[in-house]
Amino acid sequence: MVSFILFALFIGTLVIVCVRQDISLVASDYYKQELEYQKQIDRDRNTRALVVKPDISIVNNSVQVSFQEFGKIQSGELKLFRPSNAASDLIFDLRPTADTVVVFDLQHQERGMYRAQLKWTMRDQEYYLEKVIYL
Repeated sequence: MVSFILFALFIGTLVIVCVRQDISLVASDYYKQELEYQKQIDRDRNTRALVVKPDISIVNNSVQVSFQEFGKIQSGELKLFRPSNAASDLIFDLRPTADTVVVFDLQHQERGMYRAQLKWTMRDQEYYLEKVIYL
């Protein structure tokens, strides 16, 4: 009888611990993203076909995007995706500019690994570049 009670308490404890666990998904809409993955493949292919590609780097607590054709983009965004903490994700808008370098300040951002995901539209085609960066 004592063994049965101890076993029941053990199982109850496991259930309580499992229910309290925070399960963070990489993306809350991953089913939708999976269905639209062909568009992502097309974006990657378009980026590989570019002669001049953007470059993403960290300089003095800021993320710097260098691209010779910023004046030709129609729209775009830079997302700093933190896999370990979705609350630390940042999104910056990109607009056409005559400058070849765009800088975004990261002074108060949490340190660690991020995936810099650059997505933009140019000449009615979508492009995508991803790079792992460390703050």
